[in-house]
Amino acid sequence: MACFLVPAAEAAVTTIVTKVVKKNERKAEAESASHEIHTEAPRIKLSEKLSWLNIMLWGGSVLLLLEHIWHGEVVPWFPFLTAMNDPEETSQMLHEMFTVGVGMAVLVTAVWVGMCMVSRSILKRRPKSDKTEEYA
Repeated sequence: MACFLVPAAEAAVTTIVTKVVKKNERKAEAESASHEIHTEAPRIKLSEKLSWLNIMLWGGSVLLLLEHIWHGEVVPWFPFLTAMNDPEETSQMLHEMFTVGVGMAVLVTAVWVGMCMVSRSILKRRPKSDKTEEYA
């Protein structure tokens, strides 16, 4: 009924966090450029990784919203969620949000953590061409 609200709330929070992190990264890049500090290994910025999470959360929330509109559970007039018209349905909606909604948000975040770990391991690997050039 309203399970999409939990990942949407997480997406709103991570969007704000992403903007703050991106601002701090720009500031750090400006400082490191003036000191000519360069990192050795290629890295994916935290703001870019957070944008992956944002895309996953917002995309899933929008798709679920459309599905709920299709089934008539979300309407364009107040109170927008049809389950809020009846107290019994409201308690069922809250239960769904705390079980299904939280479960979806946790699963999407876990998949994102896995993506970050895989991307880090891929970047850590050295290409075989670098190893062969050392011995030549």
